[in-house]
Amino acid sequence: MKTLNKLNTDILNITMTIRDKYPELLKYLDEIPVPISEEKNPKINSRILQDYYNSLEMLLKKYAPNHHSATTELNN
Repeated sequence: MKTLNKLNTDILNITMTIRDKYPELLKYLDEIPVPISEEKNPKINSRILQDYYNSLEMLLKKYAPNHHSATTELNN
């Protein structure tokens, strides 16, 4: 299992990729739920971060192959 720091770095990187290459997807980031436990004081753990990263990755994998990035369109 990845460390919390590694997961946070991965989430930041994939979010930056979405922001830079596919800004039209930014509106969906708020819609991706971050699972939080039922506890009164939930703690973010590696499983929660991994699930969130997987959601971001799926969004990007489903969208990217069918669309040109905004960066590519601007460079043409």
